[in-house]
Amino acid sequence: MGDSTLADTRIAIVGAGVMAEAMLAGLFSREMIPQQQITASHPREDRRIRLEAKHGIRVVASNAEAARDADLILLTIKPQVMQTVMAELAEVLQPHQIVISIAAGTSVAQLQNGLNHKPIVRVMPNTPAQIGEGMAVWYAVPEVGEAARNRVRLALGALGLELEVEHEKYVDMATALSGTGPTYVFMMMEALIDAGVHMGFPRRIAEQIVMQTVGGSVSYARESGKHLAELRNMVTSPGGTSAEAIYQMEKGGLRTILSKSVYAAYKRTQSLAKEG
Repeated sequence: MGDSTLADTRIAIVGAGVMAEAMLAGLFSREMIPQQQITASHPREDRRIRLEAKHGIRVVASNAEAARDADLILLTIKPQVMQTVMAELAEVLQPHQIVISIAAGTSVAQLQNGLNHKPIVRVMPNTPAQIGEGMAVWYAVPEVGEAARNRVRLALGALGLELEVEHEKYVDMATALSGTGPTYVFMMMEALIDAGVHMGFPRRIAEQIVMQTVGGSVSYARESGKHLAELRNMVTSPGGTSAEAIYQMEKGGLRTILSKSVYAAYKRTQSLAKEG
């Protein structure tokens, strides 16, 4: 297999949800895999027709049929159908096949038990993956060999940045930080836009200013390589506007609220896993 393509890899996409479509778009735009190497499954005929027309891949009704000849099997299904789908796949899975699950809160142990299958990869992606700017944090069990891990890296790289972690617990942590993370950012942006409108900006202009300020700040932080506190200090002059704004944010407990919110999301992830 080549180092940078999946040309000889067969992929099955079970469920063919939004994240699966994002991966397809990423794989095809980078010309990493021929369309005939991918088979998807979906229960609804209208969805099957749309997927075939849009992506030029084979789409079938049966999950077992989609998975039968694949090297990588991507599970992008809703939690409520997980047990049913796992029972269907358990009938056909072969030891060499790798199952990649992006179902939040479903543990490796639950997947191995439900599928009666050892080689499992668990992934936490996030919504910016839909434009190739995602953060995918993943864990592979020891039964997934290095060649298979390389295939997983390439497939997940189609969603943006991928990061392999050495313990499954980090995937649950990523659920609270990167998986839920866009929610925190969007809410802060919304609050900044509302503050702009409160001052007197038309909403359209406030939105434009905030979008560019947030996007530009992220790019600047990444390019500079400096600590975030150093970047903040560079624009905080004595007795100035930034100093006054920071004082109010610290007084209001912004850091504490964010930390508590992330931790609450993490605890919720753990309780969802227990419910599953």
